[in-house]
Amino acid sequence: MALSPVASTAEWPAATPAEQGIDPARLTDVLNRIRRREYGAINSLLVVRRERLVMEEYFNGWTAAASHTQQSVTKSVTSLAAGLAVDRGLLRVGDPIVPRFPDYQPIAAIDAHKQALTVRDLLMMRTGYDWTEQNYSGSPLERLNTCFCDWIRFMLDWRLREAPGSRFEYVSGGVILLGAVIERATGVRVDRFLDAELFAPLGFVGASWFHGQPQGLPHTGGGLSLRPRDMAKLGTLVATRGRWQGRQLMSDAWIRESTQTQPGPPHVFGGQPTTYGYLWWGLPGGVTTASGAGGQWIFVAPERDLVVISTAQNDTNAAAAVRIFYDHILPAVQP
Repeated sequence: MALSPVASTAEWPAATPAEQGIDPARLTDVLNRIRRREYGAINSLLVVRRERLVMEEYFNGWTAAASHTQQSVTKSVTSLAAGLAVDRGLLRVGDPIVPRFPDYQPIAAIDAHKQALTVRDLLMMRTGYDWTEQNYSGSPLERLNTCFCDWIRFMLDWRLREAPGSRFEYVSGGVILLGAVIERATGVRVDRFLDAELFAPLGFVGASWFHGQPQGLPHTGGGLSLRPRDMAKLGTLVATRGRWQGRQLMSDAWIRESTQTQPGPPHVFGGQPTTYGYLWWGLPGGVTTASGAGGQWIFVAPERDLVVISTAQNDTNAAAAVRIFYDHILPAVQP
């Protein structure tokens, strides 16, 4: 089956793969592999090169108009929200967390470690929290997601095991707390801040959030839904160091700082070793990645001026898109 033609619109300028130096035969091959379900239940695959949409395919009844769960891709979007606050001089990565919440005093299990916790620690998943998400059932994250309680209180009161900065530990609750910190810094709830400062300028349509109760805090650890086209805009923003269609929406400095990764996470995606920055993953070849459970991905390869998006319902094959990216799409791209 041939690739679907992509038409240029005011929202997305388009081109053919060949016009942007990508072998259309390789893209056609991977398209047919997906249709044969060799990679499980892939729901979308989009390819952008040089800020042009060159491939846009949907599967399993999904369409361009439908918003898709982002799961932990939401964390990388929250990193962008933090960057917007930093760019505007409202937040610093070295700011301590506890002083932002004087109305939550007294805080349980308060000690020198908790008092030392900073925005940077939340961004880098080096919080020191006594936390694990390796098995969701019974985990602190499941307790948070099902407590119908004040998520800020939940995270402020949770015990730290060690000094912040000691080591990487994936803590989704820390990113929810970061969303609250951004709200305290900007005076605007983080979803509304993103709407005004990023989503509206990028022309997002149909973005939605899961909110906690009772205060309506957005679940910045995994509660965002976006169209794949809008995911591609975020990837392009990172690839172009903060620009969209010639307009600088974020600082080059923040994009560079937040995607500068360090070794440490004990994770492998699709056979590829990972590193970690400010809520963005690093993969070999200088690739910056946002990753969400079930197969939600934004791949950014700045040296190739390339962005690839995939959404899926792949609970048992979540890293299938990593193999698609490295085995099929990267080899199709001319330098």
